[in-house]
Amino acid sequence: MEGESGDMTLSSSNRKCSGVTGSARKIKDNAADWHNLMLRWEKLNEDGFSMAANIVNIRRSQSNEQLVDESSSAPTDGAAALQDECCKLQEIIHKMAAVVTKMRRLMTSQRGLQDLEEFQFGPEGRKSPLFHNWTTKQFESSSRVLLDAFSLELKLKQTILQELAHTSTSNICMVYLSCWLHQPFIPPQLSLTLEALLLETGHRPL
Repeated sequence: MEGESGDMTLSSSNRKCSGVTGSARKIKDNAADWHNLMLRWEKLNEDGFSMAANIVNIRRSQSNEQLVDESSSAPTDGAAALQDECCKLQEIIHKMAAVVTKMRRLMTSQRGLQDLEEFQFGPEGRKSPLFHNWTTKQFESSSRVLLDAFSLELKLKQTILQELAHTSTSNICMVYLSCWLHQPFIPPQLSLTLEALLLETGHRPL
């Protein structure tokens, strides 16, 4: 996803220049929103990783200080710093949850368009595609793939937040950090799903 914002600016101002109307216009706007929300998620993921790494480093520092001197007051200072970083990470996850909520609205919108077309044209939908090749059902299917992936990744992030500050084993901490960074529920193939959506709706040149 990195670098895409420089290739294409998907703002409300240039959407108005599009000649499409009706369902096609709504689907094209939804595709732009998917792009922007995924970029927003990536930025939040980078910020969150930095905070999660800070939490791990503070936990290591506390453990080392306790080994040197059990009566040291430094761990108390570390506890305050740990609490601060946990609050920051919690705020990141709140923002990620807001992104997923917006993604869910896009999914609802896309499903509504599909239902409308089935009502207008029957179960098979319209005979000619709105853009190049995709049916309205294919737009709904792609949106569902994206939403399911980010919903699962959000749950993982929430679990990492709950466990990270309480994990004393260094190896487990590194596993949590790796999971946060590499996002197992958002594989590279998901970017191809987005690219296909952008190509089909004309945001990317064929």
